[in-house]
Amino acid sequence: MIHHWQALTAPRLQALAARDPIAILTLGAIEQHGTHLPLGTDLIIGEGLQQAMLEMLDPGLEVLCLPSLAVGASDEHSHFAGTLSLPPALAIATLEAYGESVAGAGIKKLVLLNAHGGNKAVMDLAALTLRKRFELRVVKATYTRLPPLAGAIEADELRFGLHGGLLETAIMLHLAPSQVHMEGYVRAAPARPETPEHLLGPEGAAAFAWMGEDLSLHGVAGDATGADADLGRRLVEHYGAGLARVIAETAALPPLQGR
Repeated sequence: MIHHWQALTAPRLQALAARDPIAILTLGAIEQHGTHLPLGTDLIIGEGLQQAMLEMLDPGLEVLCLPSLAVGASDEHSHFAGTLSLPPALAIATLEAYGESVAGAGIKKLVLLNAHGGNKAVMDLAALTLRKRFELRVVKATYTRLPPLAGAIEADELRFGLHGGLLETAIMLHLAPSQVHMEGYVRAAPARPETPEHLLGPEGAAAFAWMGEDLSLHGVAGDATGADADLGRRLVEHYGAGLARVIAETAALPPLQGR
């Protein structure tokens, strides 16, 4: 059964905690996405994938959705208008505070459903602290790390189209088409290593720190010209199914035991 944290009373939440539910916290971002996608792209995608996932879950699972975290760690996009960003230390502390409240309610499992690459580092650090301090099992699920939809996007675009490329644009054309402005789209080449033999790149085997303007003039990388709503629908269904599998596998894990 699906529950929403803010809709429960304190006694109902206490009773639910006794049934070993899985808490889900969706992490988004408010940041520039080039000339064609809205500032809320990562939040819209995260919440859209959460909804798709919920529709695919076994109804026998007890799932508790927390209010989404709209603003994440987006320092790499801070030089563009509209970007909102928590400093890394504050982003880590915010996740730790949420987790502490979840654990304080007697809940033992938390899945972080992440839709923004910049959140990964702070998520890793916060999750380890929550595991250490509260015996909370924290699962970190960034959708772009799940297996891709076979045959949907060419390997180079999937690997190097880091921001505002085909993947995000197609999903947004499905989830929020009125907010996508392809008439203003300025194409940028994928941010790839200089040659296939190079290990160095923005997200290469040896990665360097980058700011959005390092990717291109408008802070995007990838070719969104082939994006359409049907591809976006297929991607949402695919990643929603993958996330549903993550929830089912998390449910099968035993709670952590204190030392």
